This record gives sequence, C-alpha cells and structure tokens, in this order.
Amino acid sequence: MVHLTTRTLGKICDEVGGVIRTGPFGSQLHESDYQDEGVAVVMPKNIVDGKISLYDIARIGDQDVARLSQHKLHKGDIIYGRRGDIGRRALVTQREEGLLCGTGSLRISLGDSILNPGFLFYYLGQPQITAWISNQAIGATMPNLNTSIMRSIPVTYPPLPIQHKIASILSSYDDLIENNTRRIKILEEMARAIYREWFVHFRFPGHEKVKLVDSPLGKIPEGWEVATLGEHLVTLESGKRPKGGIRESLEGVPSIGAENINGIGRHDFASEKRVPRDFFEQMRKGVVHDRDVAIYKDGAYIGKSSFFRDGFPYSECCVNEHVFLLRASGVGLTQNTLYLWLQEPDTVAAIRATNANAAQPGINQKSLGGLELVLPDAESAAHFDRLVEPLLAEVINLAKHSLNLRQTRDLLLPKLVSGEIQITRNDKLGNFKGIDG
Repeated sequence: MVHLTTRTLGKICDEVGGVIRTGPFGSQLHESDYQDEGVAVVMPKNIVDGKISLYDIARIGDQDVARLSQHKLHKGDIIYGRRGDIGRRALVTQREEGLLCGTGSLRISLGDSILNPGFLFYYLGQPQITAWISNQAIGATMPNLNTSIMRSIPVTYPPLPIQHKIASILSSYDDLIENNTRRIKILEEMARAIYREWFVHFRFPGHEKVKLVDSPLGKIPEGWEVATLGEHLVTLESGKRPKGGIRESLEGVPSIGAENINGIGRHDFASEKRVPRDFFEQMRKGVVHDRDVAIYKDGAYIGKSSFFRDGFPYSECCVNEHVFLLRASGVGLTQNTLYLWLQEPDTVAAIRATNANAAQPGINQKSLGGLELVLPDAESAAHFDRLVEPLLAEVINLAKHSLNLRQTRDLLLPKLVSGEIQITRNDKLGNFKGIDG
C-alpha cells in the first residue's frame, strides 16, 4: 500500500521556498506596448490543453522585458488561468523558458525533496481538483483566483520516487500527443501548399497546356471562373445560445464559440460550454453537420476558420451566435477547397476588410457571401479534392488519437496516485499492475 501525505500547497511552498503568484502585469503594460517581434507574453488564452500555444501570442520589446524580468518563466514553472479561465494550466518546458508570464504562476524547485513539478502539474489537472478550485474562486460575474485560494489547495502525494515515475508515465502520453500535433501541422501545411500551387500560382497538373485569360481577379486558367462565395454556398448561418448565456457543465450538448475556431484537428476541450438538450433539439440553425466549415464572425479575430468533420471534435454539437457555419454546393467548390481557401492570408485579409465597424469588429452574411474567389472546372475541382482528402482525413485521425491519449492519461492519474495501479521500478508506458482494473 502506498503511503500518501496530504498538505496544503501553501505549507509545501513555505517549506521548500516555492512561490505562488497570481498577479499579472496589470497596469505595468498597455496594449500599445505589444508588438509583432520580441519576447512572448503568455496569457490565459495561450494555455491550450496543458501546453503553451505560441499562435497569436503577444510580444513586447527589450525595453519592457528588462523592467519585467521578475515575470520570466523558468523550466518547471506551472502557469494557470486566474480569472475566468480557471482550470487552464501548463507546465513550462525548456522551450518556453525566458518567456514572460501574464497570468498566475507557481514555482516548485526542480530539486525539491517533497514535490515533483511534473507530478504537481498533473495532480492539479484532475477534475475533482479543478472543481474544488472553481468552487473557491471569488467574483460574482468573473471567477477569480487569489494567492490565498491557491495556497489552500489540498495536495495528496506519494513518496517522491513514485511521483517521479508517475510524472514520467503521464508525460509519455503527452510526448505521443505532441508527436501527433507535429504531424498534424505538417499534413495541413502540405494541403495548404498544394492549394497554393493550384489556385494561387495555377501550377496544377497539365497547366502548361492551359491558356491564361483575363478575369476580374487577373489572369486565370481558361475554363475556370471567378464567382462569389454566396453563389456556391447552400448554407451560411450562425447559431444562438439560451437567454442568460450558456454554462460550463458536463451535461448538455457542446456549444462551440469563437475561442474554438482555430483550424482543423485543434480543439480546446477545457473551454467548452454546453446548452441544454431541449434547447439544442429546438435549434433550427447553427447545428453542426459533418464536414461543416466554421468561421469566427465578430470580435478581435474575425476571419479565423475551422473544419468539423468525421466526428471531431464531436459527432453532435452546435455553434453560438459568434460563429458562421458554411456548407458548399459541392459543384466547383467542395468543403475541402472551401476550408483551404479560408486559410489563405489574402482571404483572411479580404474578410476582415469587409468589416465596417471599428468599435465592434464583425462580418455579416452579405459581405461574406459577396467575396470573390477563383474556381476550377468540375473535373479539376474533383481531382484536387481527391488529392487533399487523404491529408485532411489523416489530420482528423491523429486528432482523435490524441483525444484518446488524453482521456487515458487523465484516467490513469488518480489510479496511480492512490496505488490502485501499482508501479514497479522497471515499469514503462502502459505496463503496470492493475491497469486492466
């Protein structure tokens, strides 16, 4: 039987010289201080599925880094969402060392004799622990964590050698997930590169024998056409949410908002919200169909898009009023081509240019449907679709595999901590006593 100790995080930190910070920059930085180049500043939105995402991350210049050096991240630090984004957390690796922390952070020395930082990272991600933290959070409209709450978190831990082994076992799952993430990125880049060859540079198979002719968008291959997006859509609609908003809950039907419009095979399940089943069943618009393309329609990042297909992220879900769903006719424009067209920087820029409201950025059905694009003849369209389909399908397969790995990892943790699954010195990934129980 494994001997377990339970103490508060604050008492452990006091003993080992750990540090808990809950104050981000606040008034120390203004929006005008951020720039395209420089040192990255990790905000809650950049904490995605236990990792730090550098996508759309804010950056500051050297002059600001110097005066904010106390916020630099170190390997082994745990950062977490402290306001509204409670439950998000990430373990800082060598890759992120030196970045600046714009949210809460927790530091337990890598050489600590009580807690292994990797073990603590996984421990804090258990549903019962995140639920406990959420229940303690203060604030009527926006849940907020302070130092006192973080210090009071109860931590139950086995002896240090077992913690090291647990962290090693669980991080093996994360390594597999990270490998899948890299493969997803490569596959999507390949699909996008093929799209650019065909539809931007017009270097499709047999292009040498096809004459270029004038069009409203410049020279295009003979037999191709310039059309508006709306002419080739059978559906362009947004969803809705119940009066009083939607809730973070394990019950109901997932409702996808703008925060999860982020490409193909990428979904932040930690930020998921749900609508009641009876509300979902009464929805006439905004219900996701297989292979729907979604686009972020209002807010700071209008023009971002996602591709929901093959049961990922869910076989049953809907979108809220901040998201458009797009379904193409399939004649000349397929869902694969539509998604890849929306990923092009020039397309995103054109979408954002249709916004006429600086105070509240947004696009509408008329402006989006009026955008022009180049479409090939039917035979070429079908050829292209067959070419990129295996790439995009494999992206979804990898995303599903990663989801299964996450679920297995999360189920293992409490069993490993409690000793229900016993660990021996030579145990490797998935090879320990009691795993079938």
